[in-house]
Amino acid sequence: MRVIIAERLGGPEVLSVAEREAPRPGPGQVVVEVAAAGVNFADIYQREGVGGYRFELPFVPGQEGAGTVADVGEGVTGLAVGDRVAWAGGRGGYAEQIVLPADRAIPVPAGISLQVAAAVILQGLTAHYLVTGTYQVRDGDVTVVHAAAGGVGSGAVQLGKAAGARVIGVVGGPAKAEVAAALGADVVIDRTRENVIEVVKSVTGGNGADVVYDPVGGDAFAQSIKCIAFEGRIVIVGFASGQIPSAALNHALVKNYSILGLHWGLYQTKDPALIRECHAQLVKLAADGLIKPLIGERLGLADVPAGVQRLADGETIGRIVFQP
Repeated sequence: MRVIIAERLGGPEVLSVAEREAPRPGPGQVVVEVAAAGVNFADIYQREGVGGYRFELPFVPGQEGAGTVADVGEGVTGLAVGDRVAWAGGRGGYAEQIVLPADRAIPVPAGISLQVAAAVILQGLTAHYLVTGTYQVRDGDVTVVHAAAGGVGSGAVQLGKAAGARVIGVVGGPAKAEVAAALGADVVIDRTRENVIEVVKSVTGGNGADVVYDPVGGDAFAQSIKCIAFEGRIVIVGFASGQIPSAALNHALVKNYSILGLHWGLYQTKDPALIRECHAQLVKLAADGLIKPLIGERLGLADVPAGVQRLADGETIGRIVFQP
């Protein structure tokens, strides 16, 4: 079978297509024929060996995807050859087949394509949990979503609107501004042309945002703390800018706001049942047409290294999904 393999750590040049023997499942495992897999910032961290991702070389990157069960190992119950499943976490997704622990294979219901299931499994679940979980948006909240045309951001815009929030989307460039507006953002700020802080304060009558979702870090975080409302919540989702900000806790104290973190991948070990529950809710929303996962690019396996780099460079809109 074909895979994308990282022979060493570094930039896009370290990823290449290779042939590997087709996997066989061990006890408690299943082999999944990959129909589609999503590309994430965590895959960039895997490639570079940063952010806590350090795997023995060589390895196959890729944390999420969806496909059809091709083989079942000893002791597996509740799954059979031909079942449609999705998964998230770990590595190995940039391949035509992947071996998974059976308990990580999440059923994909009829009525939703495997490509959409792959697009919502990690970044979509992050957005869903942002809006409905610990970091819940309340009806009437003003919500700022940084990178509103990206994978997490596009989901957070749609889900925030569905929850009754007034959504302010922050993007970089006119093309992304059009996307955020089409997704339903009430206000769209092009950070390349407008002052984010001034616009947020203007449209909120000086009160600021109740919730800010920040998958960017760097300047985005600096803007967030200057336009957060009294008792607001800033949720850190990632550092797409490559800059990890430092929080001035005295500022949080005098303005009475909270800084929260969400690393959705941790739930794979801390609360795997929650992943299944959230995925079921999310794919139902997609199947019912209440949200539409934004798939910006569909790539072949050989195009994945370049696609990962476009994501790293901030040149993508929505999700990148590759199909072997």
